[in-house]
Amino acid sequence: MHQIGGPGWRITMDTSGPMLLALYLKDTAGLVGAGFPPLAPAAPRVHEYDHHQITQHVGGVDALRRQWEAWWASLLDHHPAMVPAVEPPDFTAFSAAPALQRSLQAHFGSALTWTQERQLDYEELEAKREARGDTQFLQQLVAARQLEVGPDAKDFDLALIELPLAEDRAWLVDSNKVIMSQSLMDDPETLQSFLAPVIEMLV
Repeated sequence: MHQIGGPGWRITMDTSGPMLLALYLKDTAGLVGAGFPPLAPAAPRVHEYDHHQITQHVGGVDALRRQWEAWWASLLDHHPAMVPAVEPPDFTAFSAAPALQRSLQAHFGSALTWTQERQLDYEELEAKREARGDTQFLQQLVAARQLEVGPDAKDFDLALIELPLAEDRAWLVDSNKVIMSQSLMDDPETLQSFLAPVIEMLV
């Protein structure tokens, strides 16, 4: 996790193990456009498996999509916690979402491995950014807005949740949470176009 801030404000940047796990399951089930916001696929691409057979007696892939979207909403609400708890091999916390429970039972091992690999990738990325000072422009963005607002500037906390997505985008998912492609930090101009309206709203 990387954190920057000043008097009355803080921006944290980190990835999310629970969301990485969910992202893998979304893509491996071929749930294109699932979730709010409708997320781009993961990068590197996740191999897709036909989920019709494992879900056919519990509502099918349509039920899996609905249950996955409810899970995703819970992860957003409770970030950074894993809610509900993902506990193999039975995943009993998902008993009310049987299609998702079966997907977890079938693919948890590969999902966990993929998640751990992406977390290691992110740690390497963080170290490179720290060495280069890549996040300084965020401080400049906040400082410019505070100067513009003057003594009426508000205190705020903002969480940037970075995920390995195939599309360079950012989504405001709550008043103080943004999901963004982790590659966006390599393009400060584009990232600023996404974050400037958020900072304007918060400060």
